[in-house]
Amino acid sequence: MSLDILVGVALEKIAPDATVIKRLLSSAHRNIADAHVMEISAENRFDAAYKAIMQLSNAALQANGFRTLTSKPGHHMTMIQVLSLTIDLDKQTVIVLDALRKQ
Repeated sequence: MSLDILVGVALEKIAPDATVIKRLLSSAHRNIADAHVMEISAENRFDAAYKAIMQLSNAALQANGFRTLTSKPGHHMTMIQVLSLTIDLDKQTVIVLDALRKQ
């Protein structure tokens, strides 16, 4: 399967933008740091970690020349489920990340 078959359904083609990708990576880095702050609630740490997962997934997708169609439902699910295509993430880890998304 390739990302191209999802164009128009869940994805659109874009020109990768290094500035946007760098911004997503920086935001993810900050959220990962926030997720390690033990003085905040477990719920807020989980939210920060999940946000980082989404930012990193989005960066991977954009680096491959795509972005999700946010006007359609399921864009978070799409970003996670295509990680096997964008960064060659193993399917078991994708399943775990998708389970976290459902939380």
